[in-house]
Amino acid sequence: MRIVYPTQRPDGPLFGIGRRSGRALQRLTVVEPFSGFALWSPRLAWFGGVVTAIGVALLRFGKVETSAGFAVIGAGLFLVLAAIALAVAAFVAIWAEGQRGAGSAVWGFVLALLILAWPAMLGIKAVTLPQLNDVTTDIDSPPEFSRSRVALAARGGFIPPELAPERRAAQAAAYPLVAPLYLDVAPGQAYETVRSAAEGLGWQIVEGQKPGGRMGQGRLEAIAHTPLLNLPEDVTVRIRATADGTRIDVRSVSRFGAHDLGTNADRVQTFLDAVSEEVAEDAS
Repeated sequence: MRIVYPTQRPDGPLFGIGRRSGRALQRLTVVEPFSGFALWSPRLAWFGGVVTAIGVALLRFGKVETSAGFAVIGAGLFLVLAAIALAVAAFVAIWAEGQRGAGSAVWGFVLALLILAWPAMLGIKAVTLPQLNDVTTDIDSPPEFSRSRVALAARGGFIPPELAPERRAAQAAAYPLVAPLYLDVAPGQAYETVRSAAEGLGWQIVEGQKPGGRMGQGRLEAIAHTPLLNLPEDVTVRIRATADGTRIDVRSVSRFGAHDLGTNADRVQTFLDAVSEEVAEDAS
């Protein structure tokens, strides 16, 4: 608490007293201090948001290694969480000691919550979706990734491991719509449609093999990227002839992390929808 004593004008009346009064009662002004917690909460929230945005930009444009980029993002989010803690401490100080700064504390709290909205959404997905980073339309016999020199170089030497049966079962329960696509077209035409759909989605084609020849089945390998952070993820497509057309199987694998937060299932479904639409357009 700070007490301010006003000064007396030498040629005028005192505060609250007329000129005839010989004594003056000076008014004491009580000024409550501004909460330091409230002052720093919005500042820290802004700074944490900027650090988080820098980490996202560094990853998206490939300026740092993936681990370093996530470290910057993590540091920024930690600062935002600290801003929430400061806001709560400010609320306590304002309530208990009558300090000023309620508006600043509320602004810091709200700003921090807005910044944390996106991480919170990802956290909900991490809790509600199974821990998978490999999704396929054929859980019994997933399409295999090529180990050619070109494919390995494109994937940085990464060879997706096979998942345990229980994890494949978890995929079937969580993503029942991720299933093979059957087309009433010849395998050769299906391959061209698959390639066109992949290019339309912005995938980087690594290598492809048309159906026929010694193997019989066709194959297409590509690299896709996550929407925000632009992280590379690997996709392989298998094209096999059936009695009356073609069967398309897809497998999408994340290179980083044990949880894809549903991105691979979304990618597979989006790709199959694109293939179906192109086949329908060609038929019409």
